[in-house]
Amino acid sequence: MKANETALLLIEYQNDFVKEGGSQHGAVREVMSSTNMLANTLEVAKRARLAGVTVMHAPIAFSEGYPEVGRDAYGILAGIVGAKAFQKGSWGAEIVDELKPQSQDIVIEGKKGLDCFASTNLDFILRARGVSNLAIAGFLTNCCVESTMRSAYEKGYNVFTLTDCTATLSEEEQRVATTKTFPMFSRPVKYLDFLGML
Repeated sequence: MKANETALLLIEYQNDFVKEGGSQHGAVREVMSSTNMLANTLEVAKRARLAGVTVMHAPIAFSEGYPEVGRDAYGILAGIVGAKAFQKGSWGAEIVDELKPQSQDIVIEGKKGLDCFASTNLDFILRARGVSNLAIAGFLTNCCVESTMRSAYEKGYNVFTLTDCTATLSEEEQRVATTKTFPMFSRPVKYLDFLGML
């Protein structure tokens, strides 16, 4: 696998998820700890950059009042609105300091839903850079990571999901997603195995 044809996509490594005091942190703390997610992600991002992999960040952010969500929100987006999470300009919506984008990184703008491809120019950027291999990490394992993984698979990318760089709301959801769903639409691997393929 050639590094210059590979991208690492980091989904929603924002204070509301990652840090104590973040509106969603309590919900993901346990799985973050069990997968050692943050430390693993810091390592894979650092080593991927050194290898020449394109590192991309996909934060989510909403305007005041969440007009992008609509009046009759339900499901995961209703939970975000109810928790007042990921408000544009807030501390909670900021990418965590440990993963602040480097000068060579790309920040994907416009993410307002689950699938990183849906309301952004992610696909355009990947194709413009000649990327055919896409590794995905982030939150939530069975939500944004899974939605993005499915779209990437449908678009013909060679998709890798980094199972030890993801987290969700419970150990059961993490297990089912990584062992049952991920293999249908990607190559689930640990981050060290992904690095070893480069």
